[in-house]
Amino acid sequence: MLSDLIECAWVVDGAPGPVRVLPDGCMDLMRMDGRIIVAGPDTSASVTGRDADPFVGLRFHPGVLPRLLGVPASELRNTRVALSEVRPVPHRMRSLVQLTTDLASDGPRPETAPWSLPLLRHITKSLAGGAAVSDVAQEVGWSSRTLQRQCGAVYGYGPATLRRILRFRQAAKLLDEGLPTTEVAARAGYADQPHLHREVRNLAGIPLAAMRQDSGANKSTQLPSGSSTVA
Repeated sequence: MLSDLIECAWVVDGAPGPVRVLPDGCMDLMRMDGRIIVAGPDTSASVTGRDADPFVGLRFHPGVLPRLLGVPASELRNTRVALSEVRPVPHRMRSLVQLTTDLASDGPRPETAPWSLPLLRHITKSLAGGAAVSDVAQEVGWSSRTLQRQCGAVYGYGPATLRRILRFRQAAKLLDEGLPTTEVAARAGYADQPHLHREVRNLAGIPLAAMRQDSGANKSTQLPSGSSTVA
């Protein structure tokens, strides 16, 4: 099922201007300027200029897109690259959803999909919940070194970095909902408010107060997968 692969579809439109993209542990396929672009996993925020034309994309669950592309996520970290540079693309591709279906039909490759999808979801959820890397490795029967190595191919960075980014993503969501900073810090798993402020500045590139006001910070409009806008 595509819902096992795709987290959401999205569109960025509105007035031209900069768009701040926050790290979230995910990878995207985007249609921009007539090309399909792979957005690799980010370790910090990036700012992209946008003209009057909207662009659309599919956001994949953490660790999923590399298994479809057959390219280690670590090779795509902090990059935006045309899909045609990663693997052949059919000349007539009607939608990103169709493209995803075709990529999934090829089957996963061992080097970028060492785990089943259920195990991938379990590891992601455990790290997002703040589990220690050693505990996660022990639970699935691996050494911490094995988990570290495989996470690079699957997510684009090691498990400790992934845990940090997923925690930040949760904090960004809670901040967007307007919750008080004290509650955001506690619910997202930060030691205290100063810890939250430091991580926001390090990962978003702006102070927490500015992040609350930044209308471009991952504020794309999300659409149902397979909607007419994306298809």
